[in-house]
Amino acid sequence: MTDPIRPRRTLGTGIRSSFLTGLVVIAPIWLTGYLIWLVTGWIDSWVLPLIPERWQLETLVGVNLHGLGVVIFLVFTVIVGWVAKGLLGRSLIRWGETVVDRMPVVRSIYNGVKQIAETIFAQTDTSFDRACLLEYPRPGVWAIGFISTKAKGELAGALADHGEILSVFLPTTPNPTSGFLLYVPASDVIMLEMKVEDAAKLIISAGLVYPNGKDPTVPATGQA
Repeated sequence: MTDPIRPRRTLGTGIRSSFLTGLVVIAPIWLTGYLIWLVTGWIDSWVLPLIPERWQLETLVGVNLHGLGVVIFLVFTVIVGWVAKGLLGRSLIRWGETVVDRMPVVRSIYNGVKQIAETIFAQTDTSFDRACLLEYPRPGVWAIGFISTKAKGELAGALADHGEILSVFLPTTPNPTSGFLLYVPASDVIMLEMKVEDAAKLIISAGLVYPNGKDPTVPATGQA
């Protein structure tokens, strides 16, 4: 039995293959660094103008340190959080919210932003920490979603006959920042062991990047 004839590898083919391999390595690193640079620059442009010019680092030592605004913002946020936990801070917050509640337009904006912030940063029971499978948009067709939380309040009462109800965020491909909010009975949801990050990669890549690249037949668990 003769060996199959392999196509001859030319110099141009080797250079192109090496270029594509290098691009795969460099592109994520470059894009990540570029996005971090943009974000830090945006924060600097927002924070540094609030500091008097005579106290600017550039004025004191003649050095313009990129990212200084990020450090100042982080320190300031920690201090505000520490003060807000105290009795004086809580009293000031209650007084400020009382004033805001008397302003029709400002009240709606503030309450909406506050509710979103509390949901994202302060909620500790469940917040997109599990990936799942559910039948969508019809039975027999499965989609990956993320568990947001259990249904509460009026929604839980209205759907009480259906047992435990979960709110599931169903992202779109390849842009997972848009999607649908679905209220699904817990019995109709299949929980996945894969990490949320791995499920997101699967969605963004349209199924091309499987969580366990070494052995796609074995799901990558959250403990791996």
